[in-house]
Amino acid sequence: MRGFGGTSLEGVSATTLWTLHNRGTEAKRSDGVIRDPWAVTLLDTIDYDYRKFGKPNQSHALRARAFDAAAIEYLTAHPKASVVALAEGLQTSFWRLARAGVADELTWYSIDLEPVMELRRRLLPRNDRIIELAQSALDRSWMDRVNTDNGVFITAEGLLMYLEPEDSLSLIADCAARFPGGQMMFDSIPHWLSRRTLTGLKLSDRYLTPAMPFAMTADEGLALAGTIDGVRSARDIIVPPGRGVWRLTSSTALDRIGAFRRSRPSITLLEFGR
Repeated sequence: MRGFGGTSLEGVSATTLWTLHNRGTEAKRSDGVIRDPWAVTLLDTIDYDYRKFGKPNQSHALRARAFDAAAIEYLTAHPKASVVALAEGLQTSFWRLARAGVADELTWYSIDLEPVMELRRRLLPRNDRIIELAQSALDRSWMDRVNTDNGVFITAEGLLMYLEPEDSLSLIADCAARFPGGQMMFDSIPHWLSRRTLTGLKLSDRYLTPAMPFAMTADEGLALAGTIDGVRSARDIIVPPGRGVWRLTSSTALDRIGAFRRSRPSITLLEFGR
């Protein structure tokens, strides 16, 4: 039953409804690639014309599963870690990780602008392990709030592409400097797609995506280990296989073809040195 409007979200913040549309629609399917009950609840509760985003696809559900897998790996080794969800939007990662049994001892820092945080407060369950910080990810004051005693895992899921390149790279560098021994995970779009968004990328006749000026290939992500101080290692994370043609997104054979590798979206996991 729909009861809350999504029209309070504008610009980049509104893209969280796009990702929710993809993730929640996928979670509703009996053959869906993700189980995400809270995404379904949000999708059904927020009154919004999701059709403006075009036909839903598996992309954001597969991305979420890749982020979950890396978080589970880190939290299994560091069960009391701090997880920092930058520009969290309407992601429901905390509850998926709770279902996976790795959220009992962590501290979760949910960071986004006030209109998004207000929706989260109204529609998602409260939990003592979640600390809400209504601010921009670029406002570094959030770093002073994070407990670093038991490890830090930072996610920037669907964030960096919307920033200017210098802002994205400086955010990574500052995280590396402030959280030695931690990890940071982010996704990137390829350069060709970034250029498309700068001239107006239509998802439908009624929706243009915001500009996405920051792009990075998988190999450029790996190279951060040699170009940003404090980044000890970098891994290219392949999303799990999807359904139908989306199985190709995890094809290692295709990924050995340079043109394919350079043109696909990428997910990078950085480890910070001590």
